[in-house]
Amino acid sequence: ANTRKHSVGIPPPSEKDWLKEDEENFFLLDPDRMRDVLPQPFRMINKLVMQVFESAMEIIERREMLQEAQKLKVQPKRCFPTAEFQVTERANCLAVSGKYVFVGLSVGLVAFNTCDFKDVCAWDAAKTEICAIHTSDLGNECHVLLAVDEMGLAWLFCFHKGSFLLIKILNEVKDIRQRNTCVEMVLSLGGDYAGILLQGNTKAWLEIYQLPKDSWLTEMEKITGAAEELACNARGSSCSSEVGTFLLQELPVSAIQADVDLDPPVLLLTVRPPKPITGTSFKGPLDALKEVDDGSMLGLGYNHLIKDSQWELQEAIFCSTYQEYLEAEGVIKEEIPRYATFHFLLPSRILVGPEMKVQPDIPAGIGVHWDGNHNFCFYLLNHSLKQETDSDLKPDVVWPCAAPIACSAVSSCSRYLALAGEDATITIWDKHLGYPLSVTAILEERFIRSIHFL
Repeated sequence: ANTRKHSVGIPPPSEKDWLKEDEENFFLLDPDRMRDVLPQPFRMINKLVMQVFESAMEIIERREMLQEAQKLKVQPKRCFPTAEFQVTERANCLAVSGKYVFVGLSVGLVAFNTCDFKDVCAWDAAKTEICAIHTSDLGNECHVLLAVDEMGLAWLFCFHKGSFLLIKILNEVKDIRQRNTCVEMVLSLGGDYAGILLQGNTKAWLEIYQLPKDSWLTEMEKITGAAEELACNARGSSCSSEVGTFLLQELPVSAIQADVDLDPPVLLLTVRPPKPITGTSFKGPLDALKEVDDGSMLGLGYNHLIKDSQWELQEAIFCSTYQEYLEAEGVIKEEIPRYATFHFLLPSRILVGPEMKVQPDIPAGIGVHWDGNHNFCFYLLNHSLKQETDSDLKPDVVWPCAAPIACSAVSSCSRYLALAGEDATITIWDKHLGYPLSVTAILEERFIRSIHFL
């Protein structure tokens, strides 16, 4: 066995391992500070150059990340125009119906044919600026147009085979001081009904018209036949071929424009905004129940037994309880609304009774909601004009909402109705069955201005 005679010790360092005087503190030096030994102003210039370089690298990296993210997105297809229409005046609006494009100009109307991209006819008799156009195809090369000019007048036209025919100005009055402005217009699909929203100095109301399109089409066929007969007579006359050709082209249009006498639209409904709810005028519950037409329908809340003194007491209690909040936000008095959104609705179980005879493609009613109001009201279009003009038309069906309705939309099939409240809640209703399908709440502090079905 081997045994150690001496204890193990650390050997002494050799002279070659000794540190030099300039290397004794090497572990305390910062490599990034090696440049600090540069004299001024080179040290400052070096720092500025490095800052610029680092900023440039950050910008480059950020742009590269954005480019990579953009490549992952689906690129939209770019569409370029295939043709253009030349107009002599400023174009304000346009609408498409059939093979025609109708453009509202700073002076009048013009129609273009989408087949050859040429103007067919222009109307500038009134020298008025057209600001909005709605149009619908009636069939047999006949189209109905509803236009609003800069003065708020609603012009109803019929366009037939290359000529504009003015039927009526819906809100025309003799005294210009009593004129009411048209702020909204809607044409039903198929051109059976038209609606305009009128505003006066202190009030607003909705007028719904029935368009006698069947009589218009019949009259147009008669006039077209008479024009063709005139052209045939001109062709068989003893005139020269050039004159005959001119009469063949010009006589039908002039005959239509000169002899046309179309039936005016019929005013069906006058819908006025709901009045603020005030104290009751009933003496007892029986008087209130007599005013209810059908116990199965919700009303607008006018048939109640709350007195004016109770309203005043409730308002005083509310104001005293939330006085500091009311002073901060300001008190807003309830006013009669002056704007409404309305839609023409096809027949459904909500609008049509079991004994009513309707056609599936013709509107059976309208849906209306006024600004700041909780109720969405349905009105049938088969009302007879027995009520006085100043009387308030009662809705046939009322759908109350938890919050004031901000906007609404109807699907293309007219079955689904979307209501967006001021509390940023969207409710989808099945109008055929009469119950909500879904309720969606948007993020807080959001106000929905418009909704659409895709």
